[in-house]
Amino acid sequence: MNNQGAVEGAAITASGSRIFVYEVVGLRQNEISDKSNYPIRKSGSVFIRVPYNRMNQEMRRITRLGGKIVSIISSEEFDASNGSASSANGTIANIEGNGKATSEQQPKKTKEGNSMTQAKGKHADVPVNIYRPNSPFIGKCISNEALVGEGGIGLVQHLKFDLSGGDLRYIEGQSIGIIPPGLDKNGKPEKLRLYSIASTRHGDDVNDKTVSLCVRQLEYKHPESGETVYGVCSTYLCNLKPGDEVKITGPVGKEMLLPDDPDAKVIMMATGTGIAPMRAYLWRMFKDNERAANPDYQFNGFAWLIFGVPTTPNILYKEELEEMQQKYPNNFRLTCAISREQKNAQGGRMYIQDRVAEHADELWKLVKEEKTHTYICGLRGMEDGIDAALTAAAAKEGVVWSDYQKQLKKAGRWHVETY
Repeated sequence: MNNQGAVEGAAITASGSRIFVYEVVGLRQNEISDKSNYPIRKSGSVFIRVPYNRMNQEMRRITRLGGKIVSIISSEEFDASNGSASSANGTIANIEGNGKATSEQQPKKTKEGNSMTQAKGKHADVPVNIYRPNSPFIGKCISNEALVGEGGIGLVQHLKFDLSGGDLRYIEGQSIGIIPPGLDKNGKPEKLRLYSIASTRHGDDVNDKTVSLCVRQLEYKHPESGETVYGVCSTYLCNLKPGDEVKITGPVGKEMLLPDDPDAKVIMMATGTGIAPMRAYLWRMFKDNERAANPDYQFNGFAWLIFGVPTTPNILYKEELEEMQQKYPNNFRLTCAISREQKNAQGGRMYIQDRVAEHADELWKLVKEEKTHTYICGLRGMEDGIDAALTAAAAKEGVVWSDYQKQLKKAGRWHVETY
């Protein structure tokens, strides 16, 4: 997944409204802050709740106020840890979509532990923010391999990093931050970008010493000059050489975690590098070495991946996916939507939402089963088409899809990261 700015790569939002908490120190009272709604303090930290789609804007605003972001955590993790972070005696600022802020006193910090914040309740053993932006882990690039075949569109790379010598741990569905070197256009150090992890907790080598990412180089035309612009962090990552050092933070995220149930049914819908967390799931389910490393988790359920790409050479991890499908035909189903090669029912390009519409009745039947979890990762525009298809299928039974979907989200069975 790639998107420009604070979050670039296979990364982070839930239905367009995922909330993150910035822990900020050093905010000063000045002419700008006098006109803002920030609760400015002389000491301690300010904890600012920021919607995903305002992350860049709020980072710039914080910088103008003289503040420094010392950690980023999802609101779910922040709330689960009773409002504790790396500093005490702070204030929480809620930055809504319109940019207005409200505040509330932060609960007293819980007893200090080690550098890993443990989420409580559900997924209590999930590692969070072992490494923070002000003290990142320095990893090394082990390999950087092209994923797009000849004749494909764009540059997408599979990167593997060495985690030896550190304490960075993660599980499938989480993300890590990458801090690119250099300064931004304002002369400040570059901010981190978040990327969904494309490997299982044991890493591609199944030795607990690596983490992998799937990164597409961001490329677009400047709307005014017409010049080609390349993403700062994605370009940096795509050009890494083995042995190059990389600043890594995290891990973060609990939105996309797999259920522990080996008999679960898992629907995965992905576009482009949104395949990253899906690859981690599928490796955990079906890779021989991975299964051997997880005797307590032997997947016997059903997994269905619907993958949207522009051309056949853009089917990322194609050989891996086809091998899994061949070896586990009763447990894994692969359906591709290849927009520039296939036609939908109306004769237009075949997008992922068209594939979902084709199989809407079957998907709806699956979604209703209590053991089914659905994961969506990729371009935000894909959600509307998916919802439209399932709305039509649910309506045949007199069910209002939007209401049913809310129940799925509340039950923790509908998982979305789009950008």
